[in-house]
Amino acid sequence: MRTTELPSGEALPVLGLGTWGMAERPENHDLEIEAIRVALDQGMKVIDTAEMYADGGAETLVGKALQGRRADAFVVTKVLPQNATRSGTVAACERSLRRLAIDHIDLYLLHWRGAAPLAETLEAFQDLKRSGKIRYWGVSNFDVDDMEELAGVQGGAEAATDQVLYNLMRRGIEYDLLPRFEQRRIPVMAYSPLEQGRLLKHPELQRIAEAYAATPAQIALAWVLRREGVIAIPRAGAPGHVKQNRIALDIPLTNEDFAALDRAFPPPTKKTPLEMI
Repeated sequence: MRTTELPSGEALPVLGLGTWGMAERPENHDLEIEAIRVALDQGMKVIDTAEMYADGGAETLVGKALQGRRADAFVVTKVLPQNATRSGTVAACERSLRRLAIDHIDLYLLHWRGAAPLAETLEAFQDLKRSGKIRYWGVSNFDVDDMEELAGVQGGAEAATDQVLYNLMRRGIEYDLLPRFEQRRIPVMAYSPLEQGRLLKHPELQRIAEAYAATPAQIALAWVLRREGVIAIPRAGAPGHVKQNRIALDIPLTNEDFAALDRAFPPPTKKTPLEMI
């Protein structure tokens, strides 16, 4: 498993598991728990969730999957912006800890910008670090100007990551956000690296997939993982799907493949607003 480093020097695998969309159908409960455990077996220890997902149900699901496996996982969850005041962040974190049935969160993110002042949210993050309830904190859906504002807040330079939308169809961050993080040696977490499946019928992806006896999803994921300092967290609600994603790390895309994908999905030539889904 290839890894990248947090600013602290801690190494994380570049491929993890997202849980957005899980815990929404009772009939999938056992399969989704098994998928999380298979991800841990495959070395995909970054398990991403949020208090928003299934109104806390995804965190509860992750907690069940981690029973007896806590040491194998690097748990990421998020506070909603409407909860991100100083006291609200602490209370939200404590609720997440109860749902996850763990005593600390490895990485706690502000899900997106809201009305709460960043200074208050960061004060709460520092409170939570001092109390041992979180190890690192970061942000999600922050663009370059948001990151510049964050850097001007006391303690803002301690952000461990920015989790953003990134895939072949959503390449805007390559223009400015990704280079900024690469320069500072801070990893970016890529959510929806498969665009929720919407890009997988593209003929160029299908052509390259056939050449490697792979699936279009594996090619799209291998493309995201080509870049140093990017951690991809695709959702996979079944064990077989998790194993298919893991194979993407072993697909040796060539410069010719990358050039063909650039023609099919052109890289940005100017600044574009950060996209979210």
